[in-house]
Amino acid sequence: MSNNGSLYLVIRIRGTADLHPEVRKALDLLRLRRRFAASLYHSSLNGIRDMLRKVEYWTTYGEIDRDTLVELLRKRGRITGDKPLTDEWVKENLGVNGIEELADKLLTGELHYHKLEEKGVKPFFRLHPPRKGFKKSIKRHYHDNGELGYRSKDINNLVKRMM
Repeated sequence: MSNNGSLYLVIRIRGTADLHPEVRKALDLLRLRRRFAASLYHSSLNGIRDMLRKVEYWTTYGEIDRDTLVELLRKRGRITGDKPLTDEWVKENLGVNGIEELADKLLTGELHYHKLEEKGVKPFFRLHPPRKGFKKSIKRHYHDNGELGYRSKDINNLVKRMM
């Protein structure tokens, strides 16, 4: 695995109305099957940028930082049976020393979150709508005073309001 790049958090913001079949398929492959679902993908994965470009009018994404990632895994990480992801479970089943070490391995690209599905980790996070709502339009791009598309480090503020 590569050690360069960053870890993207992708959050679906818009629903399924008027979805083109290609976009529906891309959202399905990204495991974003409903609003306010989020998933993690390393930027070094083949084709990830193309898929993100294809779904940018239904999602927002950016680079997640370590503290936010640890908080997301603790609060919203789930295993089969809809049980919470705990340090003990991670030690027993994934061979790492807890959620903080798991976060480090995800950030470096040693582990890929969506590939942990084989071991019983749900490959997505269910989030709440953001506290105090969206600040801007969910029909416009982030750089055009909206919420959609690439937002770099600002994704951390949004996901903290959604946990």
